[in-house]
Amino acid sequence: MTLTQLSAFVLVARLGSVRAAADLLGVTEPAVSRALAALRQHLDDQLVVREGNTMKLTEGGSRLYGIASQMVALGAEAEVAVRTGKGAAAPLRLLVTSTIAEFVAAPLLDAFGRRWAGAFNPSSGVATAAEMRALLPNRLADASLGPELTGDPALGLVSEPVLRYRIVVVRSPRLRPKGAPHRWQWLVDPSGADPESDTGRVLRAHGVPEERVRVFPNQTAAWAAAADGAGVAPAIDSLVASHLRRGELCPVDDLAPLIGSWFVTTLAAERRSDAALRLRNFLGTPAAMQLMCSPGTGVAPSRFRPPVYVTIWS
Repeated sequence: MTLTQLSAFVLVARLGSVRAAADLLGVTEPAVSRALAALRQHLDDQLVVREGNTMKLTEGGSRLYGIASQMVALGAEAEVAVRTGKGAAAPLRLLVTSTIAEFVAAPLLDAFGRRWAGAFNPSSGVATAAEMRALLPNRLADASLGPELTGDPALGLVSEPVLRYRIVVVRSPRLRPKGAPHRWQWLVDPSGADPESDTGRVLRAHGVPEERVRVFPNQTAAWAAAADGAGVAPAIDSLVASHLRRGELCPVDDLAPLIGSWFVTTLAAERRSDAALRLRNFLGTPAAMQLMCSPGTGVAPSRFRPPVYVTIWS
């Protein structure tokens, strides 16, 4: 029985999918299946079984899950302790939404690294809310910036708001969408596939069916298509402000903005890493607030690469 096998089991159990676990670990589905099969053989129990479109824990799997989660977390703590004991910078592994990754994560982590003069080695990975809930409790990440993740006390997560904003819907000045919003063409970034994201909330609020949604590789590409008149796009007001000032886009006046917030989520105080604590405190500083409110101009579509999950952390 190895930590790799236990990590695969914990993620499959939490996410309910071998494929989702493979995406987060940065390996193939057969690799996760082999790790799970080896653990099943060693313990002589199926541990998780397929039930419909998801995976369900057996009695033995339910008993193992809590212990395995602790073992995976302790393994991650041990690795960090040894590396920092040899003088290496402590890692800070931040999970973010695709929108934050595009506009905010890089300058924010760069400023955080400079503030602590090389004491931390920050990196970021894109994840959905469900993936964040699987990775943070098992110390496969230190913190997340994005949706609020509280709700399950067993996870031991603490979410605190760091930025409040308005979510508007934008269009080309030449396009005036007709009919009800659920009949419009909606242009979204990858976060649109996450029902807990801001974009997911907007689509749900207007009852938009899946066939009326086009997913682009990033927010910049979705806004470019909206500027060309291909449809409407949800946007955070501060991120899209420069496009509105230049007249490339304008708000859909008939739709009232929604209010959203970015939350920083870590483990509870007694369990969070020093890096996570430092980041939490940094996000409340004027320098961090300025970076989150005045982001870059986005990534040019020709240079964009699909979101990179936390493959390098496994």
